[in-house]
Amino acid sequence: MSIAKKPIGEIFLEKGMVTEEQLKEAEEVQKQTTQPLGQVLVDLGFIEERMFLDVYSKQLGVPAVDLSSVKVEDKVLALVPGDLMQKHQVLPLRLDGKRLIVAMADPKNVFAIDDLRMATGYDVRPVLAAPAQITSRIPVTPGGGGGAKGGMNPMLAGKGGGGDSQSLDSSIGNALKAMGGGDVDIAGDEAEGTALGLRDSGDIDDVKELVDEAPIIKIVNAIFQQAILDGASDIHIEPQRRNTRVRYRVDGVLHEVMKVPQYVQAPLLSRVKIMSEMNIAERRIPQDGRIHIRLKKKDYDMRVSTIPTTNGEKAVMRILDKSSVLIGLDKLGLYPEDQKGLEVLCAQPNGMVLSTGPTGSGKTTTQYSVLNIINSVEKNIITIEDPVEYQLPGLSQVAVNRKAGLTFGNALRSFVRQDPDIIMVGEIRDLETAEIAIQASLTGHLVLSTLHTNDAASAVTRLVDMGVEPFLISASVIGVMAQRLARKVCENCKEPHQETPEALSILGYDPKKSGEGTLFKGKGCDNCRYTGYRGRLGLYELLQINAEIADLVVRRAPVSEIKQAAIANGMKTLQEDGLAKILDGLTTLEEIMRVVLTAGH
Repeated sequence: MSIAKKPIGEIFLEKGMVTEEQLKEAEEVQKQTTQPLGQVLVDLGFIEERMFLDVYSKQLGVPAVDLSSVKVEDKVLALVPGDLMQKHQVLPLRLDGKRLIVAMADPKNVFAIDDLRMATGYDVRPVLAAPAQITSRIPVTPGGGGGAKGGMNPMLAGKGGGGDSQSLDSSIGNALKAMGGGDVDIAGDEAEGTALGLRDSGDIDDVKELVDEAPIIKIVNAIFQQAILDGASDIHIEPQRRNTRVRYRVDGVLHEVMKVPQYVQAPLLSRVKIMSEMNIAERRIPQDGRIHIRLKKKDYDMRVSTIPTTNGEKAVMRILDKSSVLIGLDKLGLYPEDQKGLEVLCAQPNGMVLSTGPTGSGKTTTQYSVLNIINSVEKNIITIEDPVEYQLPGLSQVAVNRKAGLTFGNALRSFVRQDPDIIMVGEIRDLETAEIAIQASLTGHLVLSTLHTNDAASAVTRLVDMGVEPFLISASVIGVMAQRLARKVCENCKEPHQETPEALSILGYDPKKSGEGTLFKGKGCDNCRYTGYRGRLGLYELLQINAEIADLVVRRAPVSEIKQAAIANGMKTLQEDGLAKILDGLTTLEEIMRVVLTAGH
């Protein structure tokens, strides 16, 4: 059988360019995309692009062209509408009499050839070229005529949506330069490393060598690297109707950083799912996974979640910096009096200490920082979490596994037989968990946990609403810490700023009591993405249960009454803590209003 009649996968297999396992994996991925099998093998890093182009060219009987050395005249580009080039990923090269020579990633695409013939009136002769080279040369302006220098590469929409033409390769190069040589490791076991075509060690020791092997690996590595360099907490890969959008959540706010064409979405998601050990063939149900990364000698975990949407699968990756939980209470933004109060609570031999606040308010970081301080050889500390976000040495950490029947409640029942001194419960979600945690705190254990409530006083009534008896709450809960995360004014571009007393009065500002301070606001710079903010700090409200408040709890007093009693006993509210940080020049009124003030509060 001639090479022209053999399936391309069989050709690669016969030449020893891929293994049967790699070919099978690529065939599974191809089911999710319209790309040729050979291009999928390239995207997964199993073969080099030049090898694929050489074999594919011989199989089709179509010449291959290196576009980096080809100059295209504007009058030729103007023959093909820009939207048609974008749609089919083609690039007109030159006229040969009545024939138009066109570079295509898939010369077998008869629909593209027919569309080109109808649009131009010329006979179309396709030649083979690398997809990335074609994409980087397509003008952005619909209707063509922009020439090779005319527009920005649709593969990438930069931070500011700038107008410089920029290929995917150059964007990866910039990412590697930004990290000082690209020492990124994507760690995994040996089986995963072999399946991905990585080094036998399971680590990527030489990124520059690796990224030359597959465009899709370049894209994914660039997304991960830049997210970490930008201090992002989450990465969102979101399929849209005509493209796929990539956004980073930096300091609690989402920013769009990149757009890639729709045809990149399937291999991009497949690459992420392979790395996080998900089922790449299953696209109908949500999946969860994990990726381990080492960048600049620091370890990061990425918690990956995918869901099916009408436009394709969406992936969100939560970036967990393993070193962030070791920063200590003094780095969280606590004022001395609140820090001392929290340390006193966590030094108690028994009782329950709760952290409250919405999702993403830093509760877990506070809990781990406390555990890191009280962790010692003399104490037996056990945690039950869903999932285990950070792994701390010296702790026994258990992950919830509902499929196996391991829930918060079941784990807590077993914990009390493990001779613990301190127990951390990731979250109290139901009556069963609440009652067992309270019983543990009443029988000589210190219990740390979290709740989702707006303020400290509401935590007590939330437990009552769950069905916990008030006398048990008053006997077990010794303190509640409510918190939020607010963006800090950028140190690089901050400048003095004035606010009227009337504007500050919404947070309870009184010139006689609050005093005066120097307020700052960021004017915007490269360092803060022109937002005026860089980094975050915590806002805290520490309620310590005393006899008066315990009596109010037993009498089922309303939240407002409990809060007033706590304030009378010295509690600083979230608004007051925010106001103090505004007057200290750490953040702004707009930011505190955004994260603290809610309807009715």
